[in-house]
Amino acid sequence: MIEVTNISKTFTDKKRGTIEAVKSVSFSCYPGEIFGLLGPNGAGKTTTLRMLSTILTPTSGTAHIAGYDIRTQAQEVRAHIGFLTGSASPYERLTAREMVAYFGALYGLEKDEIDKRIHEVFTDLDMHDFAEQRCDKLSTGQKQRVSIARTILHQPPVLFFDEPTNGLDVITARTIIRFIRKCREQNKTVVFSTHIMSEVEALCDRIAVIYKGEVAAIGTLQELRDKTGKQVFEEVFLKLVGEEDN
Repeated sequence: MIEVTNISKTFTDKKRGTIEAVKSVSFSCYPGEIFGLLGPNGAGKTTTLRMLSTILTPTSGTAHIAGYDIRTQAQEVRAHIGFLTGSASPYERLTAREMVAYFGALYGLEKDEIDKRIHEVFTDLDMHDFAEQRCDKLSTGQKQRVSIARTILHQPPVLFFDEPTNGLDVITARTIIRFIRKCREQNKTVVFSTHIMSEVEALCDRIAVIYKGEVAAIGTLQELRDKTGKQVFEEVFLKLVGEEDN
């Protein structure tokens, strides 16, 4: 469902010069799989997801999403993905229901289908209690659930979640984790970006460890443990990125 081939992104900064944010990253993801991108802040995870979702154009390399090339078939790629990023906030003057319905219309869904999907998604995300509240009155966790609802309303086969639990309380984070598991059960391809190792252990079928813009290793949790000879995942990560002695 996702095939990434030597994708790179270089930025130019007046003060720092050329910055290689992502360096020749390659990996594949499959239906019914949660694929984790694990790395510290600034490792290149978000830049990678923005390229895969066609927000940024790669400097080199490419990727195919649901059979479509991100460089030459961007519109088709967008129709087959849902992308949740923490940088997009709900429109404050709309209620949670209005916000999600608006995006359903943008996706081209008919009103009856929008109403049906809103009921399903709001049930999955425990949103009925605040469905009629304006978004400017919602808590951080409630706003995040609105963002997830609008991301998945059109039932895309590929989902990108960029640190979806960042800054959330334990109960809300658990709701979102449970929902992501349900996406896997529905045979969707999920790419889950995080710097929280416990989430990777709890969720991911396979993991790509990203460090300084490069893939340090890819494998299941057990494969990465076997590769490093470590059992505690924090120690596994540090060994893979060469920071063990630090």
